[in-house]
Amino acid sequence: MDTALLPVFIIIAVNALVSYKGFNDVLFFRKYEFHIGSIRAGEQYRMITSAFLHADAMHLIFNMLTLYFFAPVVIYFIGIWSFIIIYFASLIAGNLLTLYFHRNDYWYRAIGASGAVIGVLYSAILFAPDQKLYLFFAIPIPAYIFGIGYLLYSIYGMKAKRDNIGHVAHFGGAIGGYVITLSRVPEMFYTNTFMVVLLAIPIIILFIMAKNGKL
Repeated sequence: MDTALLPVFIIIAVNALVSYKGFNDVLFFRKYEFHIGSIRAGEQYRMITSAFLHADAMHLIFNMLTLYFFAPVVIYFIGIWSFIIIYFASLIAGNLLTLYFHRNDYWYRAIGASGAVIGVLYSAILFAPDQKLYLFFAIPIPAYIFGIGYLLYSIYGMKAKRDNIGHVAHFGGAIGGYVITLSRVPEMFYTNTFMVVLLAIPIIILFIMAKNGKL
């Protein structure tokens, strides 16, 4: 096994173990899930623990497969420790943004590593924007188009509020991955200016809409 990928396998293993425990223990699941009312009452640990719980096996597998495919790109370009920082910073950014947008929705609950995983994905897109992603596992598209389209869809989902997907956490995670990556590799502003600006467009749209009360 490539030792550079050891942190990835550890993260996947912890997610699998904690999620499996949650599948079979409702009290455990409720104690550690993201819940606005509980967090505002002082249980801030849920901001971290909720990201290791998943709704079901498919939710877990999808997130972990995405991490498995894109974490090596980040590790290759900036190393293991930067990958770990991006993963956990994106996790926290996703939940902080969710807490902000849903701060008065005391009933709101969420789980999953999606924010952290999307942060790693967005970081990988900055490094290799032309790598191919397969939409519906069949249609190849450049990673940067997928990333921009995904965030624009997340804005739509945040506004429509018609499903149970944590669009805000996804968006917050992407912001975390984007910002941390650029802070670690600031020369990208000069060597990859077009892609840096292009990937910033959905983030700018989000903040403009939020400021104008459109979300």
